[in-house]
Amino acid sequence: MPAPPDKTADKPAAGPAPRVHLETPKGEVAVTVEIVATQPKIEKGMMFREHLAPDAGMLFFMSREHEWSFYMRNTLIPLDMIFIAKDMTVAGIVHKAEPRTETLRKVGKPSLYVLEVNGGWSEAHQVAPGAKVRFEHMPPGLPTP
Repeated sequence: MPAPPDKTADKPAAGPAPRVHLETPKGEVAVTVEIVATQPKIEKGMMFREHLAPDAGMLFFMSREHEWSFYMRNTLIPLDMIFIAKDMTVAGIVHKAEPRTETLRKVGKPSLYVLEVNGGWSEAHQVAPGAKVRFEHMPPGLPTP
């Protein structure tokens, strides 16, 4: 995987928690996120975690827009992977990725960000490709739209 931006994003910031807002047919939904923007943290991702709060997630800041793929090695819980394009729309979603598998999951479209949430979250909230996305309270130093 290529190197991500050289930023300070993995350090928790004081103040409001970072959030990702997604537009749905029922209105906007939000997820409080952990920011991942350094190579070691991108490689580890959600590995070895036994729980993820219902409206929490992990937001990956990738180094460039690309057709990224992820696997679930050492990931203990099912996840939805929401791939977000540079234009801040949902490029595609991998639903309920099976834990502890090495099958590459991708959506076949370029993305700059990937949001991981609990498996089934996207369907429950009617998040779909094309949905508008916005970030709130992101740490300084990140390449945000």
